[in-house]
Amino acid sequence: MNHKDSLIIVSGGMDSITLLYDCKDSIALAVSFDYGSNHNAREIPFARLHCRRLGIRHVVIPLEFMHTYFKSSLLEGADAIPEGHYADDNMKSTVVPFRNGIMLAIAVGMAESNGLKRVLIANHGGDHAIYPDCRPNFIAAIDSAAKAGTYVNVSVVAPYTNISKTDIAKRGKALGIDYAETWSCYKGGDTHCGKCGTCVERKEALHDAGIDDNTVYLN
Repeated sequence: MNHKDSLIIVSGGMDSITLLYDCKDSIALAVSFDYGSNHNAREIPFARLHCRRLGIRHVVIPLEFMHTYFKSSLLEGADAIPEGHYADDNMKSTVVPFRNGIMLAIAVGMAESNGLKRVLIANHGGDHAIYPDCRPNFIAAIDSAAKAGTYVNVSVVAPYTNISKTDIAKRGKALGIDYAETWSCYKGGDTHCGKCGTCVERKEALHDAGIDDNTVYLN
């Protein structure tokens, strides 16, 4: 029996890279989506790097239409990205409407096309406050839809849904991941800005997990 029955959505950020290593023995295919965000160009090379290191096939799916037709500060240039804590209300501007729904729909179709039974996604508990398509009820609903809409009953598996980014960082520490080889900053410059919500959350998670943070920050 082939135990590599999974497809993973991998961005190149801390969470998905941790899940990549956490489930590497079951992953047959990794998919990154380039939807024109400020940070896609910084994240995706890290996704490619880790997949190559693990010997996992990696593909990038372009979704230019999202940048053209969707409204989100994540798609508008670095100056539009709010600064402050991840849980602050102003971070709601970074929501890309139904992003995970769109990506998961494509990933489920790709999984069935490749004879795979599971789609892995690394949303986590800290996302719930501002991202509706990261919440447990959404994951449960799209899992049901995937099973109902495929011949092979593809399931959507999100093992980090109810844990924190610190918990994920602790898992990554145990797995020996160097988080300097991941990207978080929503502004997407040459260096992590250190002030946007994802940078603040990254700093907190690495600190609270007892990990030496080798990330270079502007601030």
